[in-house]
Amino acid sequence: MQARGSREQEARDYLEKHRIMELLNYLTSTLLFFRPEKPREYLISVLERLRIAKMTGLAFPFFMDHSNIVSMFEMMDTSNKGTISFVQYREALKTLGLLTADEVLKDDGHAVTLDKFRREVNKRMEEIWAVF
Repeated sequence: MQARGSREQEARDYLEKHRIMELLNYLTSTLLFFRPEKPREYLISVLERLRIAKMTGLAFPFFMDHSNIVSMFEMMDTSNKGTISFVQYREALKTLGLLTADEVLKDDGHAVTLDKFRREVNKRMEEIWAVF
């Protein structure tokens, strides 16, 4: 029984060390965002672009461009005030796979603007890709 527990811990350590779960969460988020006709080919192409970016120093493959970020923000800003609540902001980051389950964001008491939302989404996407 001890060997099984040890083996499971080794597996968890391996996944954590190489950030495999974060990669899989991100790939799943991109897959659900785009919903391509051929999901396997799409995932292969994303991983290939990631490999090329790592080798050449080119930009990492982001799945959300400026217009996507603006559209998402506008869907949350139903009153057209130009801001969203902290709760909406946190949930959007979770939905995009850009916020880990155990990460705690600090609410500064201010509404979140499109510019702040865009900067944070882009920053977090860069951080995610950089570790892979």
